[in-house]
Amino acid sequence: MYPQPGGALDDAQLLAIYAYSDPSKSCARFNFVATADGAANHQGVSGGLGGPADKKVFGLLRRLADAVVVGAGTVRAEGYAGELLDAQGQQWRLGHGLATHPALVIISGSLDMASDADIFSRSPVQPIVLTTERAPLESRYRIAEVADVVVAGVDELDVEAALGELSDRGLTRLLCEGGPGVFGAFQAAGRVDELCLTFSPSLAGGGGPRIVSGSGHELQALALNHVLVSGSEVLLRYRRAV
Repeated sequence: MYPQPGGALDDAQLLAIYAYSDPSKSCARFNFVATADGAANHQGVSGGLGGPADKKVFGLLRRLADAVVVGAGTVRAEGYAGELLDAQGQQWRLGHGLATHPALVIISGSLDMASDADIFSRSPVQPIVLTTERAPLESRYRIAEVADVVVAGVDELDVEAALGELSDRGLTRLLCEGGPGVFGAFQAAGRVDELCLTFSPSLAGGGGPRIVSGSGHELQALALNHVLVSGSEVLLRYRRAV
């Protein structure tokens, strides 16, 4: 629909228009869905908000990313155990010189996670867990047995330090899928490079959360890159305004 009106797009065309603009540079891309009245989830989960188009793009964005970044709360609410991509997506990545699976990066300030949880035992690649110095040493050692534990920050996540650690591991194209707290931390640090936002044709009402939480954020200007429409779903891609 924008910047040019057109017809239906196949997977290859969608992958082309969602390609990272400069693969050599670090990019934190956020992908969220929200209802028409601004709610980020309904009854605690966001998975039911997205329709076929949102789910299609959700999977394609994972193909392009070096790593999928998600908060521990979202892991518990949405479930991230097992493979992040289907067989077709894995084959596509191999054919484009990428690892079969994107890395999984979990952000947890407290490390209040079970080391035998499915997110660790069923992951095809060892997850990376970003945490802070306030996490108990016992928890750090326990989770270090099943994940690559990285301390980045004292009481709160130091986004710049975390991005540096990921970059050192060759992970620069990041796909951040949730939740609002993670989005808020990156926004406060001025490190939101892209936002892919789907508007679900639904109303949640009540006091549902927004896609970003926290306070004291400065206004950040975005530039509209494209608009896709599928039925009543509207999919937007914004980039940081230069």
